[in-house]
Parts: sequence; structure tokens; C-alpha cells
Amino acid sequence: MSENNDTNDFAASIADNLPYLRRYARALTGNQQTGDRFAEATLEAIIADAEAAARYANPKVALFGAFHSIWSSTGAPVSNTDTALEARAHEHMQDLTTNTREAILLHVIEGFSFTNIGLIMGVSAKEAEENVSIALSEMANSFSGKIMIIEDEAIIAMDLQGIISQMGHANTGVARTHTAAVELSKKERPNLILADIQLADNSSGIEAVSEILGALGDIPVIFITAFPERLLTGERREPAFLIAKPYTEEQVSLAISQAMFFASTETLSA
Repeated sequence: MSENNDTNDFAASIADNLPYLRRYARALTGNQQTGDRFAEATLEAIIADAEAAARYANPKVALFGAFHSIWSSTGAPVSNTDTALEARAHEHMQDLTTNTREAILLHVIEGFSFTNIGLIMGVSAKEAEENVSIALSEMANSFSGKIMIIEDEAIIAMDLQGIISQMGHANTGVARTHTAAVELSKKERPNLILADIQLADNSSGIEAVSEILGALGDIPVIFITAFPERLLTGERREPAFLIAKPYTEEQVSLAISQAMFFASTETLSA
């Protein structure tokens, strides 16, 4: 009975952590469909060999470890590029040191310790830490651009402006509503949009971004929300880049660098 309960608990933990694996896979590949295919293959592998996965003390580590076994065995491929923007992103990615993007995403976005990153990737904790440092340096020195902020909370908007400035990027302005966001985008075309989900007048940041992209074309987008798991259900189109509130400066910096590398403009449906 106890063994069955342990198995059920492990399965439940895997299910709880699946949205985060899908977020990670999507950021790693730069494409929702490609990321989901890897996540599906990971689940199939765990189902086929549940005992092997259960040997990990932490179910989330087991899930991500199974993913990386597949990721590594397939040569860590990236998705086919459908747009010129994505093609440029893939060209940038060729300059990053092997394994550094995986390590930094696991550490900063998913919150894994260096020890667990080592378990997931099959390297030492020291090597995992070194890979994170290398990635931060390489991505920070890549290039600069113009970033538009859609955020109704003044303190958060000011904080984001500070982060953008420290990274060497320019801020085209801050919009607090759907209408203001659309108008701001017409004044100066941004290279990236950083958008909240819920805006001051109860309008949708998602709808604002969709309208802007419809008018301006391919622009990378980072969405911000206090409940990322609610947006990672697999039941509709999802943002390729998503950070959670409360966030850290490191998370925002990494998300910006990631978005500029993998400039997917997939958004949630209205």
C-alpha cells in the first residue's frame, strides 16, 4: 500500500511540474510546438521506465533529467525557423558556448541549484556554475536594442526601466493601458516588448500585444504574471517567454537576453 502511495505521489509531482518543463522546453527551443514535442517525449520516457525516474530524490529533477537525456541524445536541436527574426536568433545562438544556455535557464528561470543542474545535465555542480557564469557574460555582451514596457504599476515600471538601462538597452516608454500601448508602439518601433497581463483599466496586455504585433510584425515579447502556471495549460497558444511576479533582476535580465536570441512572437489567444 505504501509503495502504491509513493508511486501515486511521484506521478502527481510529475504532473504538477509539467507546466514548468513545457516553459523550459519552449524557451530552449524557441518554439511552443517543438518544446511541447520534447515534453511529450519526456513523459513517454518516464512512463516507459518509471522506476529509473523514481530513483531521483526530487520528482522535478527527475522530470528535467529525463528531458535532458532526450535532448542530449538528439543533438540538442532547435526548432525550424519560420521567420527572418527567428533565423537571426538561431545565428546568435551559434556563438554561445555549448551547454551554457541550458544551465542558465535551469538556474535562473527554473530555480534549480547548481547541484541539481549537475544531476539534470550529467555534469558536476562546479561545471554547472561555470556554465551559468559563461552564459551571463556572453548574453550580456551580445547586442542592445529598444524595449517598450506595458505595465500599470508605477514602481514595477520604474524597476524594469532601471534593469533595461543597466543592460545597455533603451526604453521607448511605459504604457499603462491597451490603448496607450498601441499608441506608444506607433511612435517608435521597439525591438522587444515587456508586457504585464492585467492593465490599469482592466484591459488585457495580451490583447494589446496582439494588436501591436498585427501592425508591426515580428517583435519578441516577454509576458509578466503572478500566476504563470495558469497560462501554461497547453489548451491554447501560449507566450514563448514568461516570467513570474515577484521576479528578480537576474530573471528579467535573462528573459530579455533570451527573448532577443529566440524572437518568437507566439501569444495567448484573446
